[in-house]
Amino acid sequence: MLSYPSTITLSTRTLHHLAGRIRRHHQQQGTRWRRLTPHDQALLALAHLRNGDTYARLAAGFGISTTTAWRYVQEVITLLAAAAPDLDTAMRRIRRLPYVVLDGTLIPIDRVADQKPYYSGKHRRHGMNVQTIASPQGEWVWASPALPGSTHDLTAARTHGIIEALDRENIDALADKAYLGAPDNVHVPYRNERGRKLSAGEKTANRGHARLRAIGERANATLKQWKILTKLRSSPHRTTPIIQAIMVLDPIDAGHQPG
Repeated sequence: MLSYPSTITLSTRTLHHLAGRIRRHHQQQGTRWRRLTPHDQALLALAHLRNGDTYARLAAGFGISTTTAWRYVQEVITLLAAAAPDLDTAMRRIRRLPYVVLDGTLIPIDRVADQKPYYSGKHRRHGMNVQTIASPQGEWVWASPALPGSTHDLTAARTHGIIEALDRENIDALADKAYLGAPDNVHVPYRNERGRKLSAGEKTANRGHARLRAIGERANATLKQWKILTKLRSSPHRTTPIIQAIMVLDPIDAGHQPG
């Protein structure tokens, strides 16, 4: 466990890895002096991302100004986001899996001036739509850039090229009814058609489908362990780099080789 003035549920491996990235970045930039060492800047950013600590609290805890706390955290997020895998890179791992679980999740946000595009009727709140791909074991494989919360899951998956990539590679994916209309390799539950009830076999298939999909949906729970995503209070446009930064950090904390 790491601590600054409070506990951060991450390994020291994550801290050391991030501090090393920051140190190399400073060297490349020719930075000679900072208010915080790479170690403390890494701790600052992890406290913000994992605990969701505000800039005011971070500033007080590290003895710096709120503006400096914001600048240091944004520097780390930008640095990590640049190293995040794109879908083509993620497909190298996805091809080795027997199937994947495709799901959409909503990252809640503060209300914005133009609220309508961000309101999700499905979740009845404002947020950003993020598409996630998980392994059969529930490990997070990839997350898409964020779109406004009103975007339908199937539309979002098509926009990011997920549906096309899975279809092109003939990869089976389990998904919920929001993905009805996708190619046959994206398997969704049977639904009651007008005037026809589900057969016993279809009901059994739906139960099996739900059990398998539920395991894969653990990936979204892993994503939400990063408390910054509980409710984003920054610009909605910052959602994507934050997700990408977490995509780089999470495998490191889980003990996987960073990509």
